[in-house]
Amino acid sequence: MLSVKSEREIELMREPCAIVRDCLAFVGERIGAGMTTKEVDALVENFIRASGAEPSCLGYCGYPASACVSVNEVVVHGIPDGYVLREGDIVSVDLCAYKNGFHGDGARTFRIGQVSAEKDKLVRVTEECFFKGIEGLQAGSPLYDIGYRVQKHAESNGFSVVRAYTGHGIGKEMHEDPSVPNYGRRGTGIRLPAGAVICIEPMIAAGTWRVGVLGDGWTAVTLDKRPAAHYENTVVIREDGVEILTL
Repeated sequence: MLSVKSEREIELMREPCAIVRDCLAFVGERIGAGMTTKEVDALVENFIRASGAEPSCLGYCGYPASACVSVNEVVVHGIPDGYVLREGDIVSVDLCAYKNGFHGDGARTFRIGQVSAEKDKLVRVTEECFFKGIEGLQAGSPLYDIGYRVQKHAESNGFSVVRAYTGHGIGKEMHEDPSVPNYGRRGTGIRLPAGAVICIEPMIAAGTWRVGVLGDGWTAVTLDKRPAAHYENTVVIREDGVEILTL
């Protein structure tokens, strides 16, 4: 069941969402070559806790870190470890904060130094896909219009949309109904009501959209080992548009 949030609940969500926004900006200013993905995770955990919130990812279904740090061909759920970031890598950082009884969720993909033309375009187009996805979105819009627009923009740029992972509702739980796929047929799906809060998160691959999960049970990688990128915001559906809580 899709949960519609009251204005009071949306107000309570603003703070964890602002923490996510600010944490992503904080990481973006500091991430660089020579840093391990575990050190990136420490930046995230320390920032969230210093902000008076809890890192929602830590311990979620046994997940061992405060952020998902996914490098190059890792699409999502990369577990931070001793990998040392190198010039030319792209790194997706996905994090979630819990405060006031609610979660906020967001992700960005960062370039480490000078990256290849393909990776540079992939990161740019993935972010664009989010903004294409929310074009015209408002109360009464069909859910799968989001994915239709994301898919159209990704594929028109020669990229593919990962099918195995989707966006989602969010609120008192980190993952709520509905699933928000990044592909779909225009004009289909439930009509989104005003007050629905969802996470829209394009996950776009340079090559195949097919993925596999490594032996740790979390790390999702493209089967052809070509790079992927991720961009996410928490969004409120309004009568006449959307409000982005993590920007």
